[in-house]
Amino acid sequence: MKARTRAAAILLTPFFLLFTAVMVVPIGYAVWLSLFTEKQSGLGFGGTETVFTGLDNYTAALGDRAFREGFGVLLGYCLFYIPLLLAGALGLALLLDSALARARRFFQLALFLPHAVPGIIAALIWVYLYTPQLSPVVTAMEAGGIGFDFFSPEGALPSVVNIALWEWLGYNMVIFYAALQAIDRSVLEAATVDGAGAWRIAFAIKIPLVKASLAMVGLFTVIGSLQLFTEPLILNKGTGSAVTSTWTPNMYAYTAAFDRNDYGLAAAASVLLALTAALLSFAVTRFTGRRKAGTAREASTAHTARKAGTARKEQTA
Repeated sequence: MKARTRAAAILLTPFFLLFTAVMVVPIGYAVWLSLFTEKQSGLGFGGTETVFTGLDNYTAALGDRAFREGFGVLLGYCLFYIPLLLAGALGLALLLDSALARARRFFQLALFLPHAVPGIIAALIWVYLYTPQLSPVVTAMEAGGIGFDFFSPEGALPSVVNIALWEWLGYNMVIFYAALQAIDRSVLEAATVDGAGAWRIAFAIKIPLVKASLAMVGLFTVIGSLQLFTEPLILNKGTGSAVTSTWTPNMYAYTAAFDRNDYGLAAAASVLLALTAALLSFAVTRFTGRRKAGTAREASTAHTARKAGTARKEQTA
């Protein structure tokens, strides 16, 4: 037993060291930094000094309308982006998993390739495609009588959602496709023999059996959505877009740190965002856990009922 414990400790030590170095220490430093601010003495000629201000930076961040509006943008982004991503990725995976699909490997690679493009490059590509007088997409839309300004206040959010979908749809499709491939083929064959069509098999068998993958992708997508930064930052730079420098909480923290040199405020905003992500992750985990427990109880009840019915039939016979 001692040898097993020692072996486990040796194997886990590198993980905990790395976790402490890249997670615990930076978070602890951010919390510590958020409790201080730099102030200039006198008329500003005496240099700056670091002063302990307690929770003042948190109060300032929460009291700033721009910071609060950033969470409103994130809410709209999540409500728009997450359902489209999950439905699109799952739909593509179901199409590839169907018996009618051809050239699966080609389409897997073609759909996954956009994820291989770095986020900043993807954003630059789409900025070009959004820009009037430059973009063939905008020109084609105008020729068809469709006028849409991707940089307007109404178009900024759909523009960012479109870039994110282009980047992540194929990646999550691969996860769902792998989960679908892991389903026991005998279950699908039995459903086909019983007369179930493709739609019924997809919605009554395949999707329920990949709920764990749906929950995992949903959780990671929520966490990733709260970190929205690269795409709106590129749209903000010299495009005349409605995306401001404080459009999301991450951009607010970036602007506070590197434009205003207010590292305490930036750290406080980052800690508040991290707490929001932790709370949402907990909520999603609890919700999916309850759904799994309910599904398991329903399956157990149905199995018991089937056994009881079989036993009654045997007794009657």
